[in-house]
Amino acid sequence: MTESSTATRKRMKIYRFADGAPLTREKMPMIGFDESVMAGLSRLAKVGNTEELGTKVIVLFEDEATGTSLTYAWFKSGYILPRHSHDADCLYYVIAGSLTMGTQKLGQGDGVLIPADFVYSYEVGPEGVEVLEFRTATHFHFKFQGNDEAHWDRMIAANERGKHIWASETAPTITKRQSSRAE
Repeated sequence: MTESSTATRKRMKIYRFADGAPLTREKMPMIGFDESVMAGLSRLAKVGNTEELGTKVIVLFEDEATGTSLTYAWFKSGYILPRHSHDADCLYYVIAGSLTMGTQKLGQGDGVLIPADFVYSYEVGPEGVEVLEFRTATHFHFKFQGNDEAHWDRMIAANERGKHIWASETAPTITKRQSSRAE
């Protein structure tokens, strides 16, 4: 093999969950703040810092050359996401637990393609949900859209209920896997 063909040769890339990093605001900046979003976030903040208790999002893999990324997300029981969109397509795959998106309930093995700029939200089932998020980008925005008063009320009520139980909840799939590695 010549030196030039070695330089352009594609290589396989391995990633490990343990090497994942939190999804930062630099990789997913939040946009779409207006008076109603600020008011809703202010009301949500009065419940306490429940986002950290109710969610865990880790970037497992990203490759600038191919423009792809894989993110693991765990949302605890009853968590409700704000209505939002991203500027990149995303394919969600449910590893464990369940979520309800509109009238559709998705469980283990189910998935959904969310096209770029499509506004969505979902409510997490009673056992929480773990999802893999395959994206066509390594950087993408989180744009607040369409969060009316009723949706903010539902998120606040979910966080009020959850803040008392989320600290004791563990992710079913990843926690078991990490525990078995330690043995």
